[in-house]
Amino acid sequence: MSRDPLLQPYTIKHLTLRNRIITTAHEPAYSQDGIPTELYRAYHVERARAGIALTMTAGSASTSLDSPPVFSNLLMWKDEIVPWLRQMADAVHDEGAAIMIQLSHLGRRTRWDKADWLPVVSPSLAREPAHRAFPKRIEDWDMDRIIADYVAAAQRVKAAGLDGIEFEAYGHLLDQFWSPLTNDLPAPWGGDLDNRMRFGFAMLAAVREAVGPDMLLGVRYSVDETVAGGYDETDGMAMSRRLADSGLVDFLNVVRGNIAHDAGLTDMIPIQGMRSAPHLDVARRVREATGLPVFHAAKIQDVASARYAVESGAVDMIGMTRAHMADPHIVRKIVAGREHEIRPCVGANYCLDRIYQGGAAYCIHNPATGRELTMPHDVARADVARKVVVIGAGPAGLEAARVASARGHDVVVFEAASQAGGQVRLTAQSPRRKEMIQIIDWRLDRCVSQGVRFAFNTWADAQTVLAEAPDVVIVATGGIADTVPLERGGDLVVTAWDILSGDARPGAEVLVYDDAGDHAGLQAAELAAAAGAKVEIMTPDRSFAPEVMAMNLVPYMRALQPRDTTFTVTYTLTAVERVGNRLKATIGSDYGRIEQHRMFDQIVVNHGTVPLDELYFELKPLSSNLGAVDYAALVAGQPQGRAREAGRNPAGQFELYRIGDAVSSRNTHAAIYDALRLVKDL
Repeated sequence: MSRDPLLQPYTIKHLTLRNRIITTAHEPAYSQDGIPTELYRAYHVERARAGIALTMTAGSASTSLDSPPVFSNLLMWKDEIVPWLRQMADAVHDEGAAIMIQLSHLGRRTRWDKADWLPVVSPSLAREPAHRAFPKRIEDWDMDRIIADYVAAAQRVKAAGLDGIEFEAYGHLLDQFWSPLTNDLPAPWGGDLDNRMRFGFAMLAAVREAVGPDMLLGVRYSVDETVAGGYDETDGMAMSRRLADSGLVDFLNVVRGNIAHDAGLTDMIPIQGMRSAPHLDVARRVREATGLPVFHAAKIQDVASARYAVESGAVDMIGMTRAHMADPHIVRKIVAGREHEIRPCVGANYCLDRIYQGGAAYCIHNPATGRELTMPHDVARADVARKVVVIGAGPAGLEAARVASARGHDVVVFEAASQAGGQVRLTAQSPRRKEMIQIIDWRLDRCVSQGVRFAFNTWADAQTVLAEAPDVVIVATGGIADTVPLERGGDLVVTAWDILSGDARPGAEVLVYDDAGDHAGLQAAELAAAAGAKVEIMTPDRSFAPEVMAMNLVPYMRALQPRDTTFTVTYTLTAVERVGNRLKATIGSDYGRIEQHRMFDQIVVNHGTVPLDELYFELKPLSSNLGAVDYAALVAGQPQGRAREAGRNPAGQFELYRIGDAVSSRNTHAAIYDALRLVKDL
């Protein structure tokens, strides 16, 4: 047996877990009408097959009608969910892993205008900033009804054959009772800690009686709300001891912080640029104080951190949840001695931010996650090796080269710059976002190990490509920063890229005009503000930086708000002219005819990119498919057979495709997904 602490089995009551690595409960939003159908099952089975000990499903599966989903939560009040859960449990068990589910009543952490338009309930009238609903103060009959709903949901879980249930507390109804910030009920449900915990214990006791002694039950909760007026660690440790002494729960899953707003959520679930494993110390103290098995997850993004957490005795089971979205095969690679091949989680938080905006959770640089029914995590070798030429070594080009070489093809990559990386290398210039370079480094390592040849400092033209006698040419040349079309003065502005690359130094008074709404605008503003500039961020949108999304916005605001930064929405930049050594901006609005004039030292524009597509159009008439892509096959995850068989240009010498920003201005995930779904079948 291995001596690796992560690979040691662990037993809780009757259940033996084969190692110490789990994915904690999270909602990837792959369900259909609250039911975990085929894709949801495939997502969890992939991780079970790769060796994980325990997969926890459903970030807060909802137990009651007045707890409507806000990010595609599973709906545990539906009887029809049972056979789907049974299929998922059986499939996970067949792969040797355990499976649990997290149940919750969201309380005020939802909205009344979702689903059945029922009022949200909470132990006070205090509104949660994140979801904005003003709750009804909970009544006695609400409590009876909600406890009965928890019991019914738990019985459905038992009928489906899952190994256990975790009850979500932090920020949800249970914690809303526990926290003095959100519970102003009179005794016996409010007041001192025993009263505030009374509802939770009543629910746990009812569930335990209903499911019997063998079903594993646990609670995921915050030990310290880290907010004025909330409970602190002293109270949290008292809560932990009460939970342990109750005999009603078999494990504790601990976190620290609060999630009432984006900033609190980001501190609890840290993103790139923030400290790794920031709450491991509190998990250790809970384990020492209670003697119960302790689970924990919070930016445990690498194997070394996970191994330390277990080996040092801080936890019994360590969660690597986002890390398994980046690479579901972590355990398999540890067992095989191939840790260096693990695709790293870069902390971009594209996964979580998407679900909070109503989308499905996708990893920024593993497009197979959440698409297991159509996209492979392991690429199969092709029957016939072909010559593949890739132009561009940004994320799209490197992914194309990685996948093509894994297929067994002979691959050469031409890159005009001296290093790989494209826009990602520019992004990683910001110290807070330096983890992004791992997207590039991991692909470079894979490409080199698979025999890809690189030609850097090489501006490829048609002659360069044809000299390679390619079977397939993939143009991944990316784009170049664009500027907005102005009535006049377009030559007087600089781009966000100019600021990030250092080609332009920030002025003293800077306007950042951002109508792309992505990271580049805010990064340029952050750099200018850090250099001492007075910065105004202006956008024609009704909110600034909508593409950055909630949790990634937090560190920008923390960097910008303490400095002299102004945020202006719903205004457009229409013209720029030089007046002496300053710039006069003419400002209008899409909402009506207004005109304002403002003076700045520098105007920075963020307006996406323009494709660098000259080579593509030069090669297009020489290709057999004339650059055409069979979209139906692409979307279905099928080969580009029809595009080839159509023989649009029988005299063509090679197939030609372009991907990423060489097509249009999008994002890193789109570029990498382009490459995977096109090249996986070459």
